[in-house]
Amino acid sequence: MNLKPWDFQGQEQHELFIFLVAVDINLDSPQLFDITEQMKMKAQELRNKEHKKKEVEEKKLERQREKERIRASKDLTEAKRILESNEKQRYLALKKKEKEEEKRAREKIVKKLEHDKVERRSRLGLPPESPSVKPSTHLLQEKTLQTSLPLKSVTNAEQMRECLRSLKRNHQNDGARVRRAFETLLIYVGNIAKNPDEEKFRKIRLTNPLFQDRVGNLRGGMEFLELCGFERTEGDEFLYLPDDKVNMELLNTAGSELKSAMTNPFFGLLSV
Repeated sequence: MNLKPWDFQGQEQHELFIFLVAVDINLDSPQLFDITEQMKMKAQELRNKEHKKKEVEEKKLERQREKERIRASKDLTEAKRILESNEKQRYLALKKKEKEEEKRAREKIVKKLEHDKVERRSRLGLPPESPSVKPSTHLLQEKTLQTSLPLKSVTNAEQMRECLRSLKRNHQNDGARVRRAFETLLIYVGNIAKNPDEEKFRKIRLTNPLFQDRVGNLRGGMEFLELCGFERTEGDEFLYLPDDKVNMELLNTAGSELKSAMTNPFFGLLSV
């Protein structure tokens, strides 16, 4: 049986479907086969079913896409919450460091005033003041802390901190150069900590223009490296850290001081 487009009256050519419809046909009859109204109705019914099936599938896909959008929105909201929480924690940590820096600065001022007072009484020939009150709890805690920690580590950390403060104070109008110096020092320290057996990381040519521009010409930069264990070779050609003088604890202390100086915007501004 050959069906032609014009056999379906009122239908567009692109809407034609070929469906299997049960028809009682006498193959021995010489009469031509005609499409009945019943066949047209059956074909239309099948097209309607196909159309409804597509609508159901499209609605199902739309619901699935909506679920995906909702899930993506939830993931975005959670990521934003985590980011805000991390930012808050970093802010609180920064404020804590600022308070500790201010506290150290105040204590240093008090100690300096007390020292100056003792010197003035000594110059005037007056006897030292006898303590009339018991030491405060804070001073006792500080004394206990000092005796519980290695004196060498505390001294090295303070000296490193003072080098970095000096570097920042002397170039306080050039923040970018100060930060670049801190970053360069951190790279030197980090490379040695990660590769202590590599001599190339423990040897710095003093005549290197890049080194001089970033560290060598800045007051406090060379001193910081010397506190890390670097030594000047004969002829002042190199800064060299001998293999047997690599101190991982000292390098970690240096890294911590550098990171603190880079992240605390008030670093060095309150020191005396």
